[in-house]
Order: sequence, then structure tokens, then C-alpha cells
Amino acid sequence: MKEPEKPNSGQSRREFIKNAAIASSFFIVPRNVLGGTGFTAPSDQLNLAAIGAGGKGASDIELASVGGRERVVALCDVDFAGSAKRSVDNFPNAKLYADYREMLDKEKDIDAVTISTPDHVHGPAAKYAMERGKHVYVQKPMTHNIREARMLTEMARSQKVVTQMGNQGGSNPLLKLVQKWVDEDRIGAVSKVQVWTNRPVWPQGGAFPKAEPGAKPDALEWDLWLGPAPEIPFTPNLHPFNWRGWWDYGTGALGDVGCHLIDIPFRTLGLHYPKDAECSVGSVFSQMWTPDYHPEGCPASSFITLHFNATAKSKSPIEMTWMDGGIRPAHPDIIPANDDIGGANSANGVLIIGEKGIISTNINDSSPLMPKLYLNDGTKEEGPQNEDGMEREYGHQRLWVEACKAGFNSPEHQGLTSSFDYAGPMTETVLMGNLAIRSYMLRRENAQGRQEFFARKKLLWDGENMRITNLEEANQFVGRQYRKGFEV
Repeated sequence: MKEPEKPNSGQSRREFIKNAAIASSFFIVPRNVLGGTGFTAPSDQLNLAAIGAGGKGASDIELASVGGRERVVALCDVDFAGSAKRSVDNFPNAKLYADYREMLDKEKDIDAVTISTPDHVHGPAAKYAMERGKHVYVQKPMTHNIREARMLTEMARSQKVVTQMGNQGGSNPLLKLVQKWVDEDRIGAVSKVQVWTNRPVWPQGGAFPKAEPGAKPDALEWDLWLGPAPEIPFTPNLHPFNWRGWWDYGTGALGDVGCHLIDIPFRTLGLHYPKDAECSVGSVFSQMWTPDYHPEGCPASSFITLHFNATAKSKSPIEMTWMDGGIRPAHPDIIPANDDIGGANSANGVLIIGEKGIISTNINDSSPLMPKLYLNDGTKEEGPQNEDGMEREYGHQRLWVEACKAGFNSPEHQGLTSSFDYAGPMTETVLMGNLAIRSYMLRRENAQGRQEFFARKKLLWDGENMRITNLEEANQFVGRQYRKGFEV
């Protein structure tokens, strides 16, 4: 009998085990006999690592391990004294790293990584991992800017890795009910979508906090936390959560929940890149006649309008509006006045408005989707208003793990709801709103020596080429500048 070959550098561990098993098939004993029912052989386990092991990262790597079925070999975090301690306790045999680059270079057997860092590190970490052939699960938004989203989408294909963005609501089975209502033409041609959120729920719209180098916690690797962002002294009130309101690190309310809310109409209506974007933002006046000006941070509230071409699912051009900071749309006449729109207390939601009726849903993260259908003739239909008994986060991480095992372009991979082929264009659409906000705040000195805002106009977008065609200055926000060692 031919002896099994030893693994070579071009052969994966799983391929070697599979070939060895075939070559020595006379000696195979069923796995359930060796290990009992439910036993997973080491050769069938993924070697997982987490980049960002605290906060959302703790639940991401926990759920990706599928209750310990998969092997977590390494954890990376810049502050293991914080909420990342939960992951250390859950996976005591995992090696600990502060720098994801060191981890990925040293731990050659890692198959797949979860990336649950602040937004500004998503792109650099995912690129570094995919360049080394690792499958990646990246928290929403997929990237900090549009250019990164396009690059990672293309890289996932060229590297043949399995990807998933962490907008877990995309795997919510109740979303199929919303899709069914649209596909069956229950509300007719859709011409308008309204999306809103009560975010931000962190400090936003004011001045950047002052640096306090002496206040840095001993356990925090500040330079690694900054990653691709400009080097600054330690500044409190950024790590671990409030970074969301500052453009160097976060993507504001849109980045926080846009991929949970805009995902619903984007997926349901088969949308692609928008044609244009425009916005207005709320002003804060600390003194009379002079609004505060903090372009380094996201505004306290914003109103954004995007237009899309007609799609196969809706024969009409579509206008989408986004509202944050507590702003929400007017209550439609066909929805009873005592019914919430969207979710509880109308705090977050989506209205898909057609010629024959309206679909109302809540935010689609781990909150109940609460789908409702209202027709012009007075008909009302409801899907389940709670989601008791559903798998945690709808199996979003587990499905990615199973696709990683099945391989690139497998049916399991094709069945993922937020692989980068979908999540990339959707993330670009979400981030178009931020491009509009940042452009809105551009100003320069005029001939009279006064500062004037010169970019407050509708921005025309060439999605295929990632360019604003009517305001060159706006294109600076398509990408970003990177510190050496963290380039994308």
C-alpha cells in the first residue's frame, strides 16, 4: 500500500489529512467510535484567532468557536486588562499578542481570523490576514473608507478566501419575509426608502478631547491602538468605545448601525452603488451667530439623501434618506397613529415605501426585526414581533466557519449573506453618507477674508471608478493617509 505523503508548503493541513485518510482507508475507524457522538476530530477543526478580543470581539470569537467545536489558538488585543479578559478566560490555551502582524507572522497554522477592532483597523488587519491566505470575518462597517472596501472585495476573490462582514442581521431568517413581500409585488414599485437611528449614543459633535499622556493605563498598547491613524499622545475618552465619533478612528452613527439598517433595503431591493449623495447636518452654537466647527469629528445629527437607479426588483428609481441624532421621518398616514414605525418607540427603523403600501422594520442587528406590512386598502400583516428561540446572532459566525471548512466558492460560501462580494458594495453605499458629511464641512477663505463653505451641493458619484465627478476636493475622503506599517 502506498504510504501517505508528508504535507508540503503548497498543501493545506486539511487537504493533507484528507489525502492521507484516502491512502490509508483500510485502517479508518469511524470518528464517533473513537470520540463519541458529537466529537470533532482535530483534523476537522479550524484554527481560529481573534484580532480584537474584547467588546464585540469577545462574542465574535466565542460564536465562531461554535461552543468550543473549533480551536482558538491565538488572541490579539491592545488591552488584555479590559473586556478582552473574557476571551482569555474562555480560551486559556490561546497565545496572546498585542500586534496582529506579529501574531499572523508567527502563528502559521491559523486558518481564519475574526476582526473586531475599532473601524480604522478593519482594513489594515483584513488586508494583512488575506495576504497570508487567512479567511476573515470583519465587523461592520467592513472598512473605514470606500477605497478600502473596494480593495478588500477584490482581494478576497484573488486570494480565494472566505469572508463575512459582521452585520449578523443579514442571516436573520425573518428577512426572507420582507423579501417575499417585495418579490410578490405586495407594495408595488418602490420609489422611496427612509432609514433612521437614535445614534449616536456616545459623545459626538463637540471638540476633540485633550491629550493626557500621564493617564495612559499601563496595560494599553496605545501606539498599536492608533494603528494607521496619525501619531498623537494618549488621549482619554477614545478607547474603548468613544472613538466612534472621530473620523481618524470611527465612522459615526452610519458606521455603527448603517450596515444593520441600510442592509435591509439594499438587500431586499437589489441595490448597487448610488448615483449621488447630499446631506445637511445639525449645528451647535456655543456663541451667537457662529456655529461650532469641529471637522475632525462626526456631527451630532445628519440628514443624508442617496439616489439609486431602478433595479430588477423595483422598476422605479429609488430615493433613500438617512436620519440620525434622534431625527426620524413623519408618521405615514396609512400606519395607525398608535403603531410605532420601525422598532420600539420608533427609535430606529426602515420604511420601504411603494405605490400600494409600506413595509416597516426595526434595526436588524440582534434586535427583533419586527416586520410589518401596511397596504393602502387598510390591510395590515405582521411577522413575528419577537425572536425567542433563534440561534444567537442567527448563526452568522457559525455559517462563516462552515463555509471556511467547505472552501472558497463552495455552496456554503455562496450561501453566506454578507461575504465581501455583497458586503463591499453595501459598505461603500453606507460610507457614501460619510463622504457627503465630510465634504459638507469643507471651507476656505474667500476674497473678503471670511471662511465660506464651498462644498454644500449634491455630489455626483461614479461608483465604478470611485470618484465624485463635480467636486474634486471631495475625493480626498474616498480613502485616507496611513501611518507606516499599517498601509492598505
